Amino acid sequence: MGVPAFFRWLSRKYPSIIVHCVEEKGRECNGVRIPVDTTKPNPNEVEFDNLYLDMNGIIHPCTHPEDKPAPKNEDEMMVAIFEYIDRLFNIVRPRRVLYMAIDGVAPRAKMNQQRSRRFRASKEGVELTEEKSRMREEIISRGGYLPPEEIKERFDSNCITPGTEFMDNLAHCLRYYVADRLSNDPGWRNVTVFLSDASVPGEGEHKIMDFIRRQRALISVFSIYCQGTAREKQGQHDEFADTMPVAEQEFIFIRLCVLREYLARELTMASLPFTFDFERSVDDWVFMCFFVGNDFLPHLPSLEIREGAIDRLVNIYKDVVHKTGGYLTQNGYVNLERVEMIMQAVGVAEDNIFKKRKEDDESFKRRMKEKRKRMKAEQQGPAYLTTGQFAPHALGRRDRPEPVQNARHQAYDMRMHSRDEGAENRGVKRKAEDSDSEPEPEDVVRLWEEGWKQRYYKTKFDVDVMDEDFRKKVVRSYVEGLCWVLRYYYQGCASWKWYFPFHYAPFASDFKDIKDMFTEFEKGTKPFKPLEQLMGVFPAASGNFLPETWRTLMTSPVSSIIDFYPDDFAIDLNGKKYAWQGVALLPFVDEQRLRAALADVYADLTAEEVKRNSLGSDILFISKSHPLFDFIHELYRTECPEVMKFKDPQYADGFVFKAVLLPGAKIPNKVLKPGDWEKGNREPWRPQLGFNPNRQQAHLGQSGFRALNGQQRSSSRAVSHYSCKIKCPRYLTLINQQDCRLKSRKYQNSLLSHFNSSEDLLTRDICGHSWWSHWVGEPTNVLYSLIVDA
Repeated sequence: MGVPAFFRWLSRKYPSIIVHCVEEKGRECNGVRIPVDTTKPNPNEVEFDNLYLDMNGIIHPCTHPEDKPAPKNEDEMMVAIFEYIDRLFNIVRPRRVLYMAIDGVAPRAKMNQQRSRRFRASKEGVELTEEKSRMREEIISRGGYLPPEEIKERFDSNCITPGTEFMDNLAHCLRYYVADRLSNDPGWRNVTVFLSDASVPGEGEHKIMDFIRRQRALISVFSIYCQGTAREKQGQHDEFADTMPVAEQEFIFIRLCVLREYLARELTMASLPFTFDFERSVDDWVFMCFFVGNDFLPHLPSLEIREGAIDRLVNIYKDVVHKTGGYLTQNGYVNLERVEMIMQAVGVAEDNIFKKRKEDDESFKRRMKEKRKRMKAEQQGPAYLTTGQFAPHALGRRDRPEPVQNARHQAYDMRMHSRDEGAENRGVKRKAEDSDSEPEPEDVVRLWEEGWKQRYYKTKFDVDVMDEDFRKKVVRSYVEGLCWVLRYYYQGCASWKWYFPFHYAPFASDFKDIKDMFTEFEKGTKPFKPLEQLMGVFPAASGNFLPETWRTLMTSPVSSIIDFYPDDFAIDLNGKKYAWQGVALLPFVDEQRLRAALADVYADLTAEEVKRNSLGSDILFISKSHPLFDFIHELYRTECPEVMKFKDPQYADGFVFKAVLLPGAKIPNKVLKPGDWEKGNREPWRPQLGFNPNRQQAHLGQSGFRALNGQQRSSSRAVSHYSCKIKCPRYLTLINQQDCRLKSRKYQNSLLSHFNSSEDLLTRDICGHSWWSHWVGEPTNVLYSLIVDA
């Protein structure tokens, strides 16, 4: 679920969940590349059983990267994908299961967002091409010369959608890749590999969760395994380019077990009228996070994650839960009567939220305006520079400035120049391009002023706020959406055809009498077929990925569904500043009309297209050296295939997967400092370094102390200062110990104690590393980095 700014909020609020990956690189010897031996113990000092990969997070950056030149052809794209998987495998080194899931046909609720993204991408591509052509024509019309424009085929990222030839080729290439690694890489030989390609319905992350739900024995492993995330990189030379080699690692682990510790502290409530259950409170926390954004519903107007909406919801939840008589959710099912109490509490604060948002926005604009003025003044420099001995001169110049002959005359010239400058600027109207203020889109709703609800419904829905029936209709659809989303994450897809039929959400204060607004979803719904989904999400500009007769339905004026494919469409900024933050006002696809139109062109599909339009199943790969090989060989009683179709365990309709810890599930040792540590312990708290609770902490041996003391006694190489750069989870803590001469062992020990006891620091074991003695033994005027890990 892609919630904008959620990871940033999570990592800042709970910094210790992040651990930097230790990545072992391959070596070259005499021009021969030696790959990493993944059979060796994991350098992160933790062993993982299973690795689950949402492949779309790999495919997109490998096919159209933002920080390096794009691949020249499809072959280079496939090689880049293989190398990316190899890198992740080398970092995690799973010992039992590797599950690779590519997005298949999505539920109808997700197709609205996919449609918006693809229409936007197509529109931006057309606008970029038109802008380039306009600029070329303008330069040539003014007599300029430009070389002939290179005709280069632009990669259309819309092809990364189930049903296209690209995704079919990718599936075949991944099968080859897995077979090659199972045959030739010792680290893969005992790993069971599952490949769920784009022909299998469902989003990648939900196929993974469904696999885990159905393989009940694997749930405890998932609670320990942490997701790897690429660190945001600014470019080839980013802010960490000049630090120690360990800072160049680009992947991190998110320790879900540590996040559970944080949530346990935050959600624990005393004096409840019912028994406190931490697992149920976590489920409620997950549910409340849906209000600030998800892929299926627009977020409520009064809740923005950047404004602390989740913290606000948690505080309201802890206040209201005493009155609700129980929790909001259970096993993915929502208690709407209790949810209504939460929403009404948010609704009471809506007016103040909107006013505070406006005040913060105005304050931010003032700060940015002052900042631009300062930057402009710094760039311009002084308005007048005197000459002679009063003029500025570069340090170290040997030539002496000419002395001023008449100081009074020099001062008079300076005053007259300043007065003339003021007279010239006085009364001159500033040009628009010189203005410090940026043009702002007009916000006609003005949520911070009285009458905001009336203006909102009139502008967004074109109805009067007094139309109670329409408001209830919007609220009912949103309530259904909340129930659908939670069920989707805890039980699987409740309905393949449900979707939210509006572009905007209602207000929290509109959630009244919602207890009976939802009963149950329609049973027995089926997903779209791949080519049908392409017709539902593609713009006409991407019709080249579809069969010719199907493509005609997008462009022909006589097509019965031509209104689904507008050439242009409006983007409502909805109070935002940039187009990508706005709402694409596209018509919703009518499923019945779409299927009726496609019924006439199904007969035109070729055999290859019919194959691409069919739904597939997961594929299981094992090597002949795998312990399961003999069992499967005996099961088939024939020549055992190395590639087998796999089907998840099936459960009866209405079966409810329990959202509980399984008996015997192993919970890792606690990492965070206990709140009452100082009361019962005399020793300082020793935080866990990375995944290993027994990792040795930093210390200096006798040789280190001698090196420090010996350097102090050296008068020719006296230490003027030491600077320690402590790499914190937010990458922004810089501690300077100015003029620190390390005069005594007492200070040296206190410095090390600070490294070992600080709870917020990211600490890494530096004992035995050659650069530790290098750090303590170098001469003055050098900035050193001590990277530590939390």
